[in-house]
Amino acid sequence: MSKGPSSRAGKSSGRGQRDLRVRVKTAKGRRLSSKLWLERQLNDPYVTRAKREGFRGRAAYKILELDDKYRFLVPGARIVDLGCAPGGWCQVAVQRVNALGERGDKPIGRVVGVDLQEVDPISGAEIHQLDFLSEGADDLVKGWLGGPADVVMSDMAASSSGHKTTDHLRIVALVEAAAELAFDVLEPGGTFIAKVLAGGAEANMQAMLKKAFTKVANVKPPASRSDSSEKFVVATGFRGRPDMGGASQQS
Repeated sequence: MSKGPSSRAGKSSGRGQRDLRVRVKTAKGRRLSSKLWLERQLNDPYVTRAKREGFRGRAAYKILELDDKYRFLVPGARIVDLGCAPGGWCQVAVQRVNALGERGDKPIGRVVGVDLQEVDPISGAEIHQLDFLSEGADDLVKGWLGGPADVVMSDMAASSSGHKTTDHLRIVALVEAAAELAFDVLEPGGTFIAKVLAGGAEANMQAMLKKAFTKVANVKPPASRSDSSEKFVVATGFRGRPDMGGASQQS
């Protein structure tokens, strides 16, 4: 292991023997919470790794870890990323579904990202500025994909109000809305992944997903910060819209 510039033969400061933390001085007028957030970012190994590996954010490793476990981003799959900004999940999907056709022996997948805000282009992904809650959004998505989706995924979170219960209810409502779109665009056997917050108000949403999918798991991937209440619901084996009695979705 190479030594840092502060190490000298015969004399060591001891810094190489313990983890160093980047300290961010509290500037005049800077809120303590902002200082702590910045310090956490500077010391986050996933943030450092994302910069090194070219991902747009640490969130890319959440979908990587979920896919390592559940294997839904397979070559040839058609993927919808709801609320895709800044684009890290799309970047991962492009690689894993072979959207660029770089693996000549594998089928070529398709990745469509949608977001309310404009997102910088991503090679191999088709990005659209769209409110997925708008009328006709499901038909637009299927048109861009060239057919039904194999995976609908969402890392969306509602803007924080600072009130824990309110924030939880907002994100549950957002997940339910994302699930409604998934019911309209997913291929039978498809997968739905969405971020939720730990809490007791999502029972109805969980029940709805269990009717629509053969298996529903709630997972906290290693890339999720330990002090965060976020987790991800991974619903596999789409059987059809629950209010259709479990009948298979027709594309």
